[in-house]
Amino acid sequence: MGLFKRLLGKKSKSDEKAPSKERSKYFPEQDLPTDEKFTRNFSSKGGKFLYCLNWKEVAEAFDNILLENDWYEQEVFCMDTALMEKFDGYNLNFSQSDKSCFVLSQCESLVASNGAILLCSNQIKEKKLSELPANIIIFATTSQLVETISEGLHLIKSRSNKSIPTNITTIQDFETSDEKDFMSYGSSTKNLYLLLMEDL
Repeated sequence: MGLFKRLLGKKSKSDEKAPSKERSKYFPEQDLPTDEKFTRNFSSKGGKFLYCLNWKEVAEAFDNILLENDWYEQEVFCMDTALMEKFDGYNLNFSQSDKSCFVLSQCESLVASNGAILLCSNQIKEKKLSELPANIIIFATTSQLVETISEGLHLIKSRSNKSIPTNITTIQDFETSDEKDFMSYGSSTKNLYLLLMEDL
C-alpha cells in the first residue's frame, strides 16, 4: 500500500531518482491508489485518521483518544460484543443509550472516492445517524478499503447469507458542509476518529 509506506518513511529507488515536476492544471487528475485516495478525502473532511500496524498500536491510539477527550469512565454506545471484549479495561460502561458520550463501532467498508464510512444495521441497528452521539470511534482494517460506494454495497450483499442488512448509510459529514447527496440523507456532522489497522 503506497501511502502507508510513505507514512512510515520507506522510499523506493524510483522515488529517490524521480525529479519533482509541477503538473499543469490542465492535465487530468492522477489516479491515486485506493488507500491514498481514502486518506486524502477522509482527512480533508475533518476525519481523524490513526494508522496502526498491529493491535498494540490500536490499543495505544484508543487510549490516547480517551485521554485527549477525557472519555474515561464514560458511557459508550456499542453493539458489538467482540469490540467490547477488545476494548475492555478502560473503565468504560458499554450500553446502547442515546445519551452515551461516544460510539465505538466497526464498519462495513471505507469508501475511497469520497472518504466515507459505510455502515448498516449490523453496526447501528435501526438508528439514524442523527440519533447517535456526535463523537464516533470506528475500528477498521485496510482490507475494508473499497473504491466506491457501489463496491461497498456489493460486499454487503455478498456477505449476507439470507437477508441483506437494512439501514445502510454512510458517515461522510465530519465538518459542516452545504454539499449533500442522496447517501447523506438524514446525516449529521460527526466528530470521527478512525483506528485503521494494517491486515494486508
